[in-house]
Amino acid sequence: MNAKRIKLIDKPFLITLLLILTLGLVIQSSASLSLVSDVLYYVKKQLLMISLGLLGAMFIIRYDISEFKVLGTLLYLLSLGLLIAVLLFGTEVRGTTGWISLGPLPAVQPAEFTKIMLIIAFADFVNRRRGELDTLAKILPCLAYMSVPFFLIMMQPDLGTALVYIAITIIMLFVAGANPRVILALMGGAVVLVSLVFILHFKWGMPIPLEDYQLKRLTVFLDPYNDGQGGRGAGWNTIQSLVAIGSGGLAGKGLYNGSQVQLNFLPEHHTDFIYAVIGEELGFIGAAALILLYAVLILRSLYIASEARDFFGSLVVIGVTAMWLFHIFENIGMSIGIMPITGIPLPFISYGGSSMVTNLLAVALIINVNIRGKQIVF
Repeated sequence: MNAKRIKLIDKPFLITLLLILTLGLVIQSSASLSLVSDVLYYVKKQLLMISLGLLGAMFIIRYDISEFKVLGTLLYLLSLGLLIAVLLFGTEVRGTTGWISLGPLPAVQPAEFTKIMLIIAFADFVNRRRGELDTLAKILPCLAYMSVPFFLIMMQPDLGTALVYIAITIIMLFVAGANPRVILALMGGAVVLVSLVFILHFKWGMPIPLEDYQLKRLTVFLDPYNDGQGGRGAGWNTIQSLVAIGSGGLAGKGLYNGSQVQLNFLPEHHTDFIYAVIGEELGFIGAAALILLYAVLILRSLYIASEARDFFGSLVVIGVTAMWLFHIFENIGMSIGIMPITGIPLPFISYGGSSMVTNLLAVALIINVNIRGKQIVF
């Protein structure tokens, strides 16, 4: 790639990303301390995943974003193939058949990679229909397009990732000029339908693709002590997360000194509840600083989308931004008790190989749009 193009990379975006990654590695060292004897155990594994993600990112940046248009259909079919393969050959982890074992290598979570594939594929699909999405009949094909991977994900079942698909679809459609009244009406109808399904399930036992313990995780955040076990059942995670964040105060207890973390009262504190570690050990200042960094990352992404050379590139960046926004809102929300527990990782912070690689590939897509959306001055 031309060296002049490298200089065009949005500096605030890149610096913010590096700061978030650095904070993530520091917090992972604290999480490692209470789980394994090696304080750098998860740090080293995370660095390996970052290295793999950067290799993939370098490959993506080499090609003009417009060249990915022709891959839309292929990527869509590949994503469906991966999701079907998981259902057939996947390994169950915490009630979800979402991982494929690779022998001695770390298991991969194909649903993470399909987010990127579907963002590119859906951007191409919607871009070809731009200016025509003014009626329900024109919007329905777009919803049908994304409903197939949605239902495959729900069969795992992985409600968190399925909700990410919904967020990506809705936001990309809005940006593409879809009639907002139709979209809002469909969203309202979906809420009514889901409510009806839950009522039928709880009153008459209608089967749904979620286990009872998963349903409890979705509702127990409303009153975590009312979980049938006095807060020691499905509500335990939420309670311990709230205790951890609340005890951190303004400046926190200090790195490696969080009692909820280091004494392992807080479950999954290196993955799902990593934000609670930040809240306890770095306090309100550290937790707020991370939110501020995310805000800068999102705003710079939106700026890059607005400066994109073509609408396809803009849609790709919007799709990635929608993915990050939902992950950030849901993960932090479940850590502070205002959102249900869905197991969604915090971007660039939570431990997870598939998630980290996916997010860095997403960064590469944004940088690709960024450096090719500006004129090179020789």
